[in-house]
Amino acid sequence: MSPQNTRTDVDSEAMPPVALALSLGVFLMFALLDTSAKYLVTSGLAAIFVVWCRFALQALLQAVISRAWANADAWRMRNVPLQLVRGIALPVTTLLNFKALETLQLAQTVSVFLSSPMMVTALAGPLLGEWAGPRRWAAIMVGFVGVLVVVRPGTAMFDPAILYSISATLVYAIYSILTRKLAGTETEASLVFYSSFFGVVLLAPFAWVSASMPDRPLDVVLLCVFGIFGMIGHTMFIKASRLASAPKIAPFVYSQLLWMTLLGFIVFGDFPDWWTILGAAIICASGLYLMYRERVLRLARSAAPIER
Repeated sequence: MSPQNTRTDVDSEAMPPVALALSLGVFLMFALLDTSAKYLVTSGLAAIFVVWCRFALQALLQAVISRAWANADAWRMRNVPLQLVRGIALPVTTLLNFKALETLQLAQTVSVFLSSPMMVTALAGPLLGEWAGPRRWAAIMVGFVGVLVVVRPGTAMFDPAILYSISATLVYAIYSILTRKLAGTETEASLVFYSSFFGVVLLAPFAWVSASMPDRPLDVVLLCVFGIFGMIGHTMFIKASRLASAPKIAPFVYSQLLWMTLLGFIVFGDFPDWWTILGAAIICASGLYLMYRERVLRLARSAAPIER
């Protein structure tokens, strides 16, 4: 690449409108995925069967797109144990999230799930050797206060199903850390393919024991296609990442809270109470500060080390 075409400071560039639209669309697709899942599990279908259908469709589409039958990179694994754990972690995250959606509002589950950046930052120290400094630990603590506000343990408003949501967030944080750890040694095709393939194979016996086919035409259609929302979302994310830097895209994850609240109201007539709104605001503020600190540290590392 010639010097005049090299991007040396993406943070100083304006975000292209197309990238902005794609970034909003990414989290709309993920919100549609969760809304469809809640509709299916509250209509009587077993959560594990819905999860299996979601990943079976995803694995099939990914196999076709990557031409897995002729693409050795899709099957190559250098670290089999970690690939296996990572491949199980994503379906387990989805299963726990869908179990939470059986009784919780969409806004409640997404509020807790948005604390995943805090969990990743906390776990990155012992698992990756990337230790957070005092400012980022303060942001993590504030974020967990926000989670407590949403969960409200020890009160009459506490719903045990929220434990599914917290567990889903923790497992997803582990999945994210494993992705970072394996990104340097594993092929991109294998990381994408195995994140659905292992789930399909390992969940199949349990899913089909609990399987029951829906009666309503809409349920049948959703069961067959709702996983496509996730595929479209990931595709849009890749396209947005080619047009804008990661720090510009990252804050749009919090738009999912708006999408989920809107869809929860339209589809289920749900609206979060003020405690959930307050807790979500605290979590979002903490996450945005963590993103800000990461940007400061990234820019500072190119100049001189600073106290974190």
